[in-house]
Amino acid sequence: MRKSFKLDEIDCANCAQKLEDAIKKLDGVNDARVNFLTQKLTLTADDADFEGVLNRVIDLTAQIEPDCEIIR
Repeated sequence: MRKSFKLDEIDCANCAQKLEDAIKKLDGVNDARVNFLTQKLTLTADDADFEGVLNRVIDLTAQIEPDCEIIR
């Protein structure tokens, strides 16, 4: 399953790349793209565990970029 989410308060392209790289390393993530210009996250993961993967992504985002929020 692939879904896109709005990112609120991602500060710079460097931060977006750092976040993308970290998300791609999470278990269950098949692919991830963070676009600084559009302020969007596109996440690809298996359908069966998508919600669990998304929750891990949200937790990781809060650690790396505390001001950034993923809008569901």
